[in-house]
Amino acid sequence: MLRDTIKSAQITAMKAGEKDRTAALRLIAAKIKDRDIELRTSSKDMPDDDLVVEVLQKMAKQRRESITMYEAGGRQELADQEKLELAVIEEFLPAQLGDAETTALIEGIMAELGAASLKDMGKVMAELKVRHASELDMSKASGLVKAALS
Repeated sequence: MLRDTIKSAQITAMKAGEKDRTAALRLIAAKIKDRDIELRTSSKDMPDDDLVVEVLQKMAKQRRESITMYEAGGRQELADQEKLELAVIEEFLPAQLGDAETTALIEGIMAELGAASLKDMGKVMAELKVRHASELDMSKASGLVKAALS
């Protein structure tokens, strides 16, 4: 399980004295625990690895946005810290599909659902998320779906 892999990586980093990596792994573990607590009160049931991947994807997206803002604001030291955290997060994410593969998936789902206009974008995005959420950057996929439907 992905959760166990992250925990063992954290222990290894602590033993090796890698402070930055340990801090990033602790941050990941804390976010996963927060998500576990959120799910206790909801009726939603999710497989464990899917939950961890969802948390990691959200964290990666936040880091990318922060890096862009810090670099635009001239705060390179903060951007470097975010890049380090992003590198650790991406180690545990499944390989993301490229643009060509994503486009092929989108076209297949559009044909399957009979999607022809922007009104169908919600259906296509929902189906993409159900089938390929862990393999896709959904914000990038959204742009590709919109372009394909216009």
